[in-house]
Amino acid sequence: MRTALVYHEEMTAARLLWDDPECEIERPERLTAAVERLQQGGLEQRCLQLAAREASEAELGLVHSPEYVSLMRGTQALSTEELQALSAQYDAVYFHPSTFHCARLAAGAALQLVDAVLTGTAHNGLALVRPPGHHSQRAAANGFCVFNNVAIAARYAQKQHGVHRILIVDWDVHHGQGIQYIFEEDPSVLYFSWHRYEHGRFWPYLRESDADAVGLGPGRGFTVNLPWNQVGMGDADYVAAFLHVLLPVAFEFDPELVLISAGFDSAIGDPEGQMQATPECFAHLTQLLQVLAGGRVCAVLEGGYHLESLSQSVCMVVKALLGDPAPPLLGPMVPQHSALESIQSVRAAQAPHWTSLWQQGSTPTLSLSTCSPERTPSPVSPGGPKCKAAEAQTSAVLSSLLDQLHLSATPPVRMAIALTAPAAALVLPPDILRQEESASREETLAWARLHEALTQDTAFTALGKVLHLLNGILDGQVSSGIATTPAAASTLEVVLGQGLSHGAQRVFCVALGQLDRPPDLANDGRTLWLNIRGKEAAALSTFHVSVPLSGTTGGFLSCILALVLPLAYGFQPDLVLLALGPAHGLQDPQAALLAALLRGPAGGRVLVLMEQESTCQLVGVLARVLHGEPPPSLGPFSMASPDDLQALVHLRGQLEAQWEMLQVAGKAGGQG
Repeated sequence: MRTALVYHEEMTAARLLWDDPECEIERPERLTAAVERLQQGGLEQRCLQLAAREASEAELGLVHSPEYVSLMRGTQALSTEELQALSAQYDAVYFHPSTFHCARLAAGAALQLVDAVLTGTAHNGLALVRPPGHHSQRAAANGFCVFNNVAIAARYAQKQHGVHRILIVDWDVHHGQGIQYIFEEDPSVLYFSWHRYEHGRFWPYLRESDADAVGLGPGRGFTVNLPWNQVGMGDADYVAAFLHVLLPVAFEFDPELVLISAGFDSAIGDPEGQMQATPECFAHLTQLLQVLAGGRVCAVLEGGYHLESLSQSVCMVVKALLGDPAPPLLGPMVPQHSALESIQSVRAAQAPHWTSLWQQGSTPTLSLSTCSPERTPSPVSPGGPKCKAAEAQTSAVLSSLLDQLHLSATPPVRMAIALTAPAAALVLPPDILRQEESASREETLAWARLHEALTQDTAFTALGKVLHLLNGILDGQVSSGIATTPAAASTLEVVLGQGLSHGAQRVFCVALGQLDRPPDLANDGRTLWLNIRGKEAAALSTFHVSVPLSGTTGGFLSCILALVLPLAYGFQPDLVLLALGPAHGLQDPQAALLAALLRGPAGGRVLVLMEQESTCQLVGVLARVLHGEPPPSLGPFSMASPDDLQALVHLRGQLEAQWEMLQVAGKAGGQG
């Protein structure tokens, strides 16, 4: 019971009592559809289920004024006409006699989730709530939001649990200006929001939603706005934003808790966002966030108005929180030019505040994307007739796409290890399989004959175990695995050959230590070989890259986020091989982070091949992260060396044209 699911059916009580096309999309079915899909997929039963409680008025007062809380309390006794009149005083809001109760439950659900995670009752979780919260301000309802659930949860975590650094990730398609206003002068809360902006012509039409709004006073740099200036952003754009903006800053910030304003109007088919990100993408985003804060991730529902897209996306987030591998992302992973321009602008705005951005060598210029004051915003707000038209136009396409989606079954064995010798001291979760079986002698011998080192007794036995484990991964019986061998180089060459002959179309190999690329490995696009070792950075071909191993946390993170993962997501492998050869040089936390992040691109199919001398401790750490647990902290952030920086810039300059996930700027603005 590591993932908490917080919900209360009474949050469905509030509904629109009069005709208002703008507000009618915020309806109770948003919750019931999500809960039903979780039940159908067997996901609710796998979670620790908690019934939401009402937040107290004192807890609401952590963010909201007493007068505003009192006003909301009074809505319980108002007539329909009075509720409609009060609603008209706010932007895109409706009240119901049950609104105060529902909104207190929504805030209380977020607090319960924080309590569960920070006391260790759960590792992470999701609060399914309505009304949403991220638009509401100290003394004003706004955009369907009454109380700011995530902001209240952040202040509560600070007050009740002594948390010092909180990251809020707002992936709703609207800017959560309420959260921004509350924390814009506070360096203890890092707020990241991407949002549909369209040069200031999309609701809420705020100048302070643009990239150059970075916070005020001591909070400068702790507000990170990434405005999308076109619709249609997809998986590649969302992943690129995480790799090139959010994660570098987040690792440098080093949060103790991650709160997600989880709005799914940014998913495919939603009439509000008109974006193209698939439900699977949200599993990847969640998994990327789980490497932060010791995995203490609390997601709280915000928007999402296409019921099928919403419920599929919610399920994908819960699967990721449960530790299930994220399904691979399909379709070309190529960021749009408009997305790269937005990424370039936010990196430029934030570079003065974050070493992790400017040390990567990009020299972007800030290009403000807001419209000029005299231009009139187009009438696009949360809901309304335009949404109905958009929904009608996209429903057929969406139905076809979602019919192809399914809650992919977790392999029978999530994690298996095949050790050369027994390791009695190795303590692992009970559902990690210690594999003793081997491939047939005939199959093992056929491969061993190609390498004299593998004909030796110990190496031969290890090879049989490795082949059996690899076959289980490729056949879908095992998600990921770790194998040890006394002959890592020869075994790795065999694994590459067996993988490609056993059905893998593309294999991404990340090799560390004294492991050279096999000389006869075809340069045909089926394998991407990345060496992290040596003294120089070189792109020997499109599919053969070498980079030095950095000795600093900043340099290591830059290598992983700005090179390894963009290459992996761009290549879209069926299988990832992480080979740790002699003198690989990785500290245990570094190896764990690398393995955890490599789970994403290949849908969890990761095989770690290790030299026999590797410690039981490293095997245990890697087994846990491949099983879905968070990696240990890298420790204090230290800046990349000039040599590391130069190597990274050099490689990106060589590879960006072929691997577009490496790009961090629009072509017109120069390359990073």
